[in-house]
Amino acid sequence: MSLSRLNKSIFYLIAFCLLPASLVFGQGRYDKKLQQTQMLINQSPDVAYLKIKSLLQEALNKDDTYTVGACYRQIGEIFYHQAAFSQALDNYYKADALFRKKKYDRETAENLNKIGNTYYYTHQYDVALKIFKEALDIYNRIRDKIGIAESMGLIGQAYEKSGDHNRAFDFQNKALEQYKKAQAQAGIAKIHENIGSLYEDKMRLDSALKHFKLALLYNSNQGDKMAQIEVLNNLGDVYRKSADYRQALLYTHKAADLATRMKEHYQLASAYRDLSKTYNLMGRNDSAYYYSDAGREIYQTIFSEDNKNQQMVLQTLFEIEQKDNAIAQFQNDKQLNLLIIFSTILISILLVCLGISVISRQRLKIKNEQQLNEQNRVLYESQKKSLEFDLRSKHLKEESLKGELELKSKELTSHTLHLIKKNQLLDELKDKLNAMIKDDKRDQRKELKQVINLINQNNNQDKNWEDFRIVFERVHENFFDRLKKHSNALTSSDYRLVALLKMNLNSADIATMLGISQDSLRIARYRLRKKLNLEEGENLSAFLQNL
Repeated sequence: MSLSRLNKSIFYLIAFCLLPASLVFGQGRYDKKLQQTQMLINQSPDVAYLKIKSLLQEALNKDDTYTVGACYRQIGEIFYHQAAFSQALDNYYKADALFRKKKYDRETAENLNKIGNTYYYTHQYDVALKIFKEALDIYNRIRDKIGIAESMGLIGQAYEKSGDHNRAFDFQNKALEQYKKAQAQAGIAKIHENIGSLYEDKMRLDSALKHFKLALLYNSNQGDKMAQIEVLNNLGDVYRKSADYRQALLYTHKAADLATRMKEHYQLASAYRDLSKTYNLMGRNDSAYYYSDAGREIYQTIFSEDNKNQQMVLQTLFEIEQKDNAIAQFQNDKQLNLLIIFSTILISILLVCLGISVISRQRLKIKNEQQLNEQNRVLYESQKKSLEFDLRSKHLKEESLKGELELKSKELTSHTLHLIKKNQLLDELKDKLNAMIKDDKRDQRKELKQVINLINQNNNQDKNWEDFRIVFERVHENFFDRLKKHSNALTSSDYRLVALLKMNLNSADIATMLGISQDSLRIARYRLRKKLNLEEGENLSAFLQNL
């Protein structure tokens, strides 16, 4: 599928889906005012925004949750059409919260599809797919065939963009089945066009032609000339890819003529570009250049006008929003000032009443103070003794814990030194045996090598590690648990190295403890830094000491 036709497909799919199902298929709960503002969204967005804001304020005053949610959704659509996607999502989610709160299932699902379309248009296909599926679940629950079909079609589009063509075909066919059950001609035509696009992407051009022709038939029956233009262009693309240039020119010229009559400049430019490609393949370069130049001029004009209009509308919307915010702030400030004045008066009255109460009860208070003072003195003495006892107990407990920690630290140090000396002794013994191998007779070398191998095996055994680890964890409680939060990929050798680094042993002692060379130790430290995801320049030992 060409990039031009793909962009056109996306544009009309989103434009189609942005209309609520309640408006497209004659269902729903929109009243006349909401229908009027809906019609104004594309025609005059700035006027629509003012009317919706007015309607929103009325609904807020009447506590009409449904209308408030519908207004937020329409405001979201206005921002969406102006490519202000952040503001669009903000208003869509406000509507979503209200619809869910009141359990308006159909409206919630329609709004979810709008949210999904916004993410779809910004190329966040995974997020869009998740939201479309949530809308589909709601439609299935309320058995809304049109809604089910719409969501399935959108899910198929999201899968197509994600490169999963098998699932895209599956959901588009399911959507087609649902639309046929509901006898929704416009929906059937759209899904045939989507399926044709999928077949075109797979270069199954005969199947693509079949579905595009069905789409054209349904659109013709509906009298939807805008949709006919797009399908005619699609048919021209497929015939061009099939090298049937005569049919390609026939359908593309039909699309161009219809676009000219309807003054659809974007579709006309697209048709001109397709004609240029066909004429170029036919070797008619003069015609190819003519249509290419004409299409480019139309695109430049459209882009310039759309960009200018979009900037003007966005500026107007943001100015209106700023004014609304300023008015709201002024009203809030006014209410706050009234609240302050009322609070001041109320506090003054309360102070007067309090003064009278204080004076009337002063004598009784003086009389009771002596009794209370005596009771407080007794209570204070009791609390003082209790606190002193608690402090002494706490101090003794701290001393006991401190002594126990020192004892455990000494035990760990002693255990570590013992392992170091043991490994050093084994290294010395290994060196002496190696020297004997070099000097002694050949027939004794085999036995001496066996002894060295036994030393090496003993040097790498893990039997002392478990004892060492038990003592280490007594001194450094929960250290390994905290370490695991930084990485789950650490091996038993990594834990040994971490424990020795935590004890601040030097590299020579660590190498001796682990039975490896200094070079091997450096490599082990490097791999450990990688597993802990330490940034370059961050000190490994300092990290472990602070852990």
